[in-house]
Amino acid sequence: MQAALALVDEEGATALSTTRIAARLGVKGPSLYNYVSGRDEIIDGICDLIVAEMELDPGIRPWTAALDSWARAYRAAFAAHPNMVPLLVTRPTQSVTALQSYANAFAVLREAGWPEEHLVPIVQCIEYFLAGAALDFGLPRKASLPTKGLPPGLDPLLNAPPNFSELAFETGLSTLIRGFQETLNSLLIRHDG
Repeated sequence: MQAALALVDEEGATALSTTRIAARLGVKGPSLYNYVSGRDEIIDGICDLIVAEMELDPGIRPWTAALDSWARAYRAAFAAHPNMVPLLVTRPTQSVTALQSYANAFAVLREAGWPEEHLVPIVQCIEYFLAGAALDFGLPRKASLPTKGLPPGLDPLLNAPPNFSELAFETGLSTLIRGFQETLNSLLIRHDG
């Protein structure tokens, strides 16, 4: 799995194949099938490695701090392995390690008073935000815009600070969590009222 992760880190998601992994390990491709059933299992194994890099402390409270901390841990892991992002976000996870992090998130949200029907949407919303933010890794910082025919009003884009991606992440994450808090408050008021 470490050889597979190194392959994707160095050469991109399209390079992931049992033949390429086997070559890195100095063995023949078919011998890998003694250890894994195929590409999906390899991706799940890589997912386990990446989740293991994350600091996902299940004891963080309150739930807003937990979501903030976990989102930052995911983002750091995605930043360390940007080539894996397309492989991780385009298929349902089968990784037991990743599924445990879901269970931990659901437990924290449940403890905070979130109704069951909101648990998956909240976690998925955060994941969608993180996946979108991860697509920005590795992009050039200055947009290459046409030199002619630009519409007026592009000053914010043309003069964006070098850390605009970081600012966008901070703005988005705090807005999401604040919105979730307001939603929970209104649910609790309705429930108590």
